[in-house]
Amino acid sequence: MSHHPIRPIDKDTMTLLEPTNTALVIIDMQGAVRRHAAEPYDAETVISRVTELVDAARAGGSLVIYVRTSFLPDESDSLTLVKRVDVERHAPSRWDGWDRLVEEMQPLPTEPVIIKRSWNAFYGSDLDLQLRRHGIDTVVMCGISTNFGVEGTARAAYDHGYELVFVEDAMASATTQLHEFAVREVFPQIGRIRDTDAVVGALRGVLETA
Repeated sequence: MSHHPIRPIDKDTMTLLEPTNTALVIIDMQGAVRRHAAEPYDAETVISRVTELVDAARAGGSLVIYVRTSFLPDESDSLTLVKRVDVERHAPSRWDGWDRLVEEMQPLPTEPVIIKRSWNAFYGSDLDLQLRRHGIDTVVMCGISTNFGVEGTARAAYDHGYELVFVEDAMASATTQLHEFAVREVFPQIGRIRDTDAVVGALRGVLETA
């Protein structure tokens, strides 16, 4: 996939987002991602780009929200092993720190950390409450995995009425094909797709030229 963003049809100068009404929602930048397959961008690249986005969001006055997946020690609050599906599922291997945010992600006291127990970070959490209490109307999505945590959360955000911006090169999936399907077929239907450079500029208050 090209590193270039998909540009809007409108050729006029536009504002991609208003930083003070925007939240950067970071999906699952936790220990587990460093042991997962990640394409077309490896986990270290995604972590590095998300770090850039965090710095820009803080500088521009946007809200930063961290989402991480975690369960009870026996995972009795996980759907993975209790729902019957056509794909055989096995209990994943866990290790100390699999569900902790990576070292590069250090939330400030004013930055919410949401725990999710499914692909959709809105379900069973206070994510929507945090967004609404902070006056957010636009959500910038990034993280791993593109077609699970990012897409699952983004679909719910769309249903809740939020504007969406997807940072294509600051997310990854298990395969390039899975990533590209979400980016090409799903995300354009519910939001706008840009690269890290474009979103960093927008978070810092730079107008985008279509």
